[in-house]
Parts: sequence; C-alpha cells; structure tokens
Amino acid sequence: MTTSNATAASRDINFDAFRDPVLARELIARIHELAGDRQINLMEVCGTHTMSIGRYGFRSVMPAGVKLLSGPGCPVCVTANHDIDHAIALARMDDAIITTFGDMMRVPGSSTSLAQMKAAGRDIRIVYSPLDALDIAAANPERQVIFMGVGFETTTPTIAACILEAEARDLPNFSVYCAHKTTPAALRAIANDPETRIDGFILPGHVSTITGLAPYTFLVDEFQTPGVVTGFEPVDILEGVAELVRLVVSGKPAIENAYQRGVSTDGNAVARALVAQAFEPCDAEWRGLGTIPASGLRIRDAFARFDASRRFSVQIEPTVEPRGCRCGDVLRGAITPGNCPLFGRACTPEHPVGPCMVSSEGSCAAYFRYREA
Repeated sequence: MTTSNATAASRDINFDAFRDPVLARELIARIHELAGDRQINLMEVCGTHTMSIGRYGFRSVMPAGVKLLSGPGCPVCVTANHDIDHAIALARMDDAIITTFGDMMRVPGSSTSLAQMKAAGRDIRIVYSPLDALDIAAANPERQVIFMGVGFETTTPTIAACILEAEARDLPNFSVYCAHKTTPAALRAIANDPETRIDGFILPGHVSTITGLAPYTFLVDEFQTPGVVTGFEPVDILEGVAELVRLVVSGKPAIENAYQRGVSTDGNAVARALVAQAFEPCDAEWRGLGTIPASGLRIRDAFARFDASRRFSVQIEPTVEPRGCRCGDVLRGAITPGNCPLFGRACTPEHPVGPCMVSSEGSCAAYFRYREA
C-alpha cells in the first residue's frame, strides 16, 4: 500500500465503532466472565496505553482480581540519570546547540535539568522532528548542533534517516547523543524479575508497526506468558484485555494481534533496514531495570563523526538518583504510582521529582491527571 493509499484508508476507518459504548460494556462483561475471582496481573507496555487506560477509567471497571500495571513504555521515563547528566554536560559546551523533544526538557538530572540550563542562558531548543535539528545545523555552520535521541523502535528510523542525511549533506557540525532502546529486551528483564508477576502483556501498537510480532515470541517460548498487540481506542484496549484474560485462563499462551488495521505480522522491514544501517545493538542502562544486555542502540563506526558521545569529551557530574523517588519500581511493575511516598505530595507535574511525572506518557503523570492511585 502506498503512503497516499494508506492515508486514504485511514480516513475510511469508522472510528466511532472503536468508541461504541455498547460494545465497550459487552467487552467489560466478557472480561468479568472470563476472569471470575482469579488474580491476574496484566502490564501495558506502552505509555500511550497507560494514558488511554487512565482517560477511560478502565482500571476502575476491571474485576477485583485483574490488575492493569504500567510498564516501561515511556522512553523519557526509562532514560537513566547518567544519560540526562551527559546531555547536560554537552549543553555546557560554549559553541553547542542542544536540540531535543519537549518532554526531555524538564526531566531532572542529578543536579539540574535542560530547562534550567536553558534558563541559565544555554542554547537548548525544542524540536518536533530530528530533521529540524539538521536544518538548524545547516543554518549555523559555526556551531555544534547535537540532537538528544531518546525513544523506542517507533522513533529510531527517523533518527537513522537523519544520520544518513547528515552524511549525504556533509554536515560535520551535526551529531546525535543516542539513548535509544529496544522494547523486547525490557520485557525479558521484567519477565525475569523475581519481584514482579506478570501474567500477560498488553503489547505496544506503535512499536509493533515497526517490529511486527516475531520479537515477542520469546515471551511464550521461554516464560509461557501471552501478549496481545492492541490499539489505543476504548474498544481496542478492552478487546486486548479480554483476549489476554482468555489466554491466561486457557493456559495456552500465544502472541496475538488485535490491532490489524495498524500492525502487520511482519512489521516494517524497510524501517528496520534503515535502523540496521545506522545503528548496532549495545548494552544500555534503563531507569528501574538496570543495565540490560543488547537493549540499546549505538551509532555504527562508519558514522562515528555523528556520535556526540564519541566526538566530545565532557565532564559528567557523578550520578545522584532522586531521593525517595520510586519511578524505577513503577516502571517494572513492582508498585503503582500511589505507592510512592512522594506521589502527589513532593512530586507533582508542576514540581516533578522523577521523569514519570514529567513525561506526557509517564505513569505517574497519567495517574495524577486521572486521579488514580
């Protein structure tokens, strides 16, 4: 399907069907019927799912034993303090222009944030696409323009395209600080976590448009845990939960796709090839999950001149984790945000202590906004 045809097809979808209150009530009844009095822990992996679940109040209508737990689905939230401190150190360079997405600005590092650095006079700019950073580099050839790359499989292809475009346009003053991560590795870490019990995963719709379904099969093969890819409308989410509960109760785990209008079995091979051209796997540190082998992406040696971490030697302050903040436990499903002693008290959207209260897809921000606990 061409881009124009895909756009036309999306316009033809009747989204009212995915917001049908009658169908939603039928699915809720189905979930109650399937679950009975069983204790079932389901984790939504995607931050957009977390926001949608809060917006529609779905936690409050689940059976008493069915818990919807938030996971590491927000790339801003899982970015380690060390990476934020590194970006702040780069911002201190006199000739640097730091570009980043808006959510990263207010995330606290060990002693400050990019927003505070900007207020102090450093040149830090919010962009809506990494391609904007390329244009800034072209317009400022005497300055070093660094894009802070944070995200999962959904955003990585665009970053890869920027690196290749910088090579083609010969922009020696453009570079990327790469803190990109891959979702399946985090799911493996959570499935292995002895302090959490996840009976099924609500798999991310956006990420799966790139990855397809194959990267999730290990959940069944190694952990006998089912997963269902879902969309983000009310009926999408409830259908995904109902199917997950059915799989858990049946004792026959599988990976299912309940979002076929957006996700194909094989994903986007072209986007994955683009990523493979610019990046290679590396170990990465995740907030709350620690260092996970082969869970990050590193710019390949062929494009090392666009790798800010290798190009610029900067003094990074010692990492200090925010005192009392339990974002890390929230991200791995060990607690809900309301169990953090800072939630809604010392940590609010106006005065965030941890990244989960900053990000537009953060678990704590969602629970605070929709008054969940």
